[in-house]
Amino acid sequence: MTPDDEVCYCFHVSRRKLVNFVRRSQPKVASQLSECGGAGTGCGWCIPFLHKIFRQEADALDAMTPEDYARERAEYVRAGGGTPPEGATPLPPTQPDP
Repeated sequence: MTPDDEVCYCFHVSRRKLVNFVRRSQPKVASQLSECGGAGTGCGWCIPFLHKIFRQEADALDAMTPEDYARERAEYVRAGGGTPPEGATPLPPTQPDP
C-alpha cells in the first residue's frame, strides 16, 4: 500500500495522515491514533494496523495491495467482525465460489 491509501475505511484516514500524526503528536499509546480522524473507532478492522503504525512496524501494509486490504476487510466485516458506520467505504462485491 502507498502512503496515500486509506488505512481506516470507515473514516477515510490515509496511512500518510496516521504516520504524520504519530511523528508530530508522539502519542503515548496506540489508542490515541483515534484522535487522527477517528481512525479505529468504526468497524475495528484497522486497529491491528494502527498498532503497527504506532510501533513504526508497518511492513504488513507494505506487503499488501489496496485490493487485498479491502478484500480482507470485507471478509472481516462479513464474518461479523464489526459494522462500518454510514459513509464508510463500501465493501467490494463478494467473489463467486470457483
